[in-house]
Amino acid sequence: MELNELLTRRCTLPSLPRAVALLTAELARPEPSLRRVNRYFCIDPALAADLLREANAASCGLPGQVCGVAEALVLLDVAQLRAVVAQACVGIPSRSVPGIDLLSFWRYSLNTAKLAHTLAGLVRQNQAAAYSVGLLHGLGEIVLHLLDPHGSHGISTTKVAPLHLRRAKSEQRAWGYSYAQVSAGLAARLWHLPQALTDALQYHTAPFNGDVYEPLAGVLHLAAWRARACETGLGERELAATFPGEVGVALGMDIDMVLQQDPIDWAAQFDAV
Repeated sequence: MELNELLTRRCTLPSLPRAVALLTAELARPEPSLRRVNRYFCIDPALAADLLREANAASCGLPGQVCGVAEALVLLDVAQLRAVVAQACVGIPSRSVPGIDLLSFWRYSLNTAKLAHTLAGLVRQNQAAAYSVGLLHGLGEIVLHLLDPHGSHGISTTKVAPLHLRRAKSEQRAWGYSYAQVSAGLAARLWHLPQALTDALQYHTAPFNGDVYEPLAGVLHLAAWRARACETGLGERELAATFPGEVGVALGMDIDMVLQQDPIDWAAQFDAV
């Protein structure tokens, strides 16, 4: 299936049941806490994508300009937020996605977002935008597995599992595009995200290639590398061997700087988020 055809097909992206429950309860209060609402939207990729889509709609007055969850919450009222969450509850949000361990995916996405936020601060990039692309960038993989146009879960061997460092290259070789282009297509066509965010999603698997220079893509590349390395259990030698040095040089960061900025307690339970 060609990429353009794939992007015309709709599927329901699964949300983290805990995030949906927390948001539903908070928004049912007479005066919801925006701090808690912000926190709960920021732990779930699908909910954050739906929120940003609503905030970037022409009816909100800032089409294609809203980069982060906090900005979106300023533009939407409680009724609109309730509608976003209610929409996430349609169907079975926690349903199985063939070939994807959803708990690992949610944890990986959240950790990538946190890392991207931190690294963006080092290179004076928009940290809210970096968090957003970190949280959303893997949703293209979920779409590929849900629609399964190429038997996506069929290549999920131990060598090229969905969170493997070489996953994007394997998909690119097999189909001519990867989850990154799917995520970027969703960002442009469905969520109407700012161009800088769409470019970061589009190019993060191979930033700074050709004529492209989008620092946010490089930040996301490094954050995703670190989070994937943790999910796949890489040790010190493997970290050193796989560190994307060219990207680091372009951003002025070496492996020690990236690892020292790592804000994640990898031993913490995901339920503690």
